[in-house]
Amino acid sequence: PAAMYHSGYLYFELADISFLKKDVLSGMGKMEKLIRKYPSSRYKYRALRALKDNRPKLGSQKYKASNEKDPVGAIIKSKEPRITKPKIIYTKQNIKNTAYEKKGNSLTDIRFHTHNNRTRIVVDTKHEVKYSFNDLNRDGKNQKPPRIYIDFKNLDLSKKISPAYQITDSQVSNIRVAKYDKNTIRLVIDLKKNARDFKIFSLFKPYRTVIDVWGDSKTKSKEVNQHPLVTKNLANKIPGKKPAPGSLVKQLALGVNKIVIDPGHGGKDYGAPGYLKGYHEKQVTLAIAKTLAEKIKKELGYNVLLTRDSDKYLTLEQRTDIANRNKADLFISIHTNAARNKKAYGIETYFLNLATDEDSISVAARENATSTKNISDLQTILNDLMRDAKINESSRLATYVQDGIVSSIKKNYNYIKNRGVRQAPFYVLLGARMPAVLVEVSFISNPRECKRLKSKAYREKLCNGIIQGIKRYINETGSRAVFRGPEALKHSG
Repeated sequence: PAAMYHSGYLYFELADISFLKKDVLSGMGKMEKLIRKYPSSRYKYRALRALKDNRPKLGSQKYKASNEKDPVGAIIKSKEPRITKPKIIYTKQNIKNTAYEKKGNSLTDIRFHTHNNRTRIVVDTKHEVKYSFNDLNRDGKNQKPPRIYIDFKNLDLSKKISPAYQITDSQVSNIRVAKYDKNTIRLVIDLKKNARDFKIFSLFKPYRTVIDVWGDSKTKSKEVNQHPLVTKNLANKIPGKKPAPGSLVKQLALGVNKIVIDPGHGGKDYGAPGYLKGYHEKQVTLAIAKTLAEKIKKELGYNVLLTRDSDKYLTLEQRTDIANRNKADLFISIHTNAARNKKAYGIETYFLNLATDEDSISVAARENATSTKNISDLQTILNDLMRDAKINESSRLATYVQDGIVSSIKKNYNYIKNRGVRQAPFYVLLGARMPAVLVEVSFISNPRECKRLKSKAYREKLCNGIIQGIKRYINETGSRAVFRGPEALKHSG
């Protein structure tokens, strides 16, 4: 039903360009077939709305019959073509993506992040870029190292870009970049024997191409079984039957010492626009994060670190890297929700896992600054990153935080909707080595909740609820709270 609905919707969008009645009729045919074939599907009601919205086009003089002169050629020539997001590339073959080419595009930066079983290389560009790639992993007969190359089309090379980068981790040894021909910049990644697979995809706003190189199964197992609170070696020392992954933290009674709070968005990334003009998600999340950090220090006595304490831009990868480098025990990312329907409202908390419903996919796509197609690609690699213990602990933390927020807010406010705990693939949670959750504190697109988010009192109630959830998580898992004196608190965060 989902595929049938979207194919019908595409016909309606085509009709808005071609102005042909046959395209309207094709869309209506898809919607009517969906209603007949899947009467119990939730897409039935969307199809009914789509029919109601698009049926008037058949009576409009703007839309021509198919035997009349086709105006589409003139329309396309007179308008700038639409920017289409590139498809996800799943194979290692030399396949070209379908990005829209824009003049004046340039490669502005190359960044990389290394992990035990994965190397992430990020190529920043001014605009969306067209690329092709190939895998030369089996070129040993020519005595050349295994490597991947990516050719970026119609792209200028910034002078600040170094021609070579040395990584020397378990998967990658070097990165080289140079002008290949007049219209091509080639990026070459020299691989090590541990490298077993790779994946390339694009992200947007800002525009960047991401290359993930994965280590072999032995290297992978080392990281998958490693956790800042629970390690494989410690688990194996427990006598008797091996404990269930979700109970390892409780049985070992390990402590929570440092919490990283991540205010979503920032800088040039404004996040979702609020119902109130000039009010954006990045402002709300920073205000909540600062209040939450102070409350955690005073009430719980933990070390707290903010990924940003000002209107600063950070990539999604940098945020979890900050938590990992500082050996955080918990990671909490603060966001506000948004929807086209201004009546949508409520609070929900996410943990990293496969998305199970369309709403979760849409939220993840918005927070990831990507398309829903990228989400399907992301879901295919989650099993390479997560083990059951982390999923279980993150799910438990998400449940307690969600319950804490809802109970705290309900004491003083009406019309509070508990949207529950959900799971979705968020880039900002990907790669975190500790229990990690993302809280959508309210809908900034909703008139009532946007006004509440501007209120300091409301934001404090939200923070009280999050703290209540953290306390319950610590008590339920048996983790030792590490309380500190005033001197230690001066240096926390």
